[in-house]
Amino acid sequence: MLKQIKIIVEKHTDGYVAYPLGLKGVVVAEGDSYEEALADVKSAIQFHIETFGRDVLNAETPVLEAFVAETGIAI
Repeated sequence: MLKQIKIIVEKHTDGYVAYPLGLKGVVVAEGDSYEEALADVKSAIQFHIETFGRDVLNAETPVLEAFVAETGIAI
């Protein structure tokens, strides 16, 4: 069975951070490149499922779409 999971990948000055949306629990991965972070988060998700069971995939409300927005605030 193949389950599609939405992943957020952030680019920082010292590398990339990736994390899935819609899983129960916390899964975070990193890498020096986009591809490394994506591969690392895939591995981390698989480990998370093996450790805590398939119930971590049953989020109460599935993520249909993910958006990135930016806004300005007065500081």
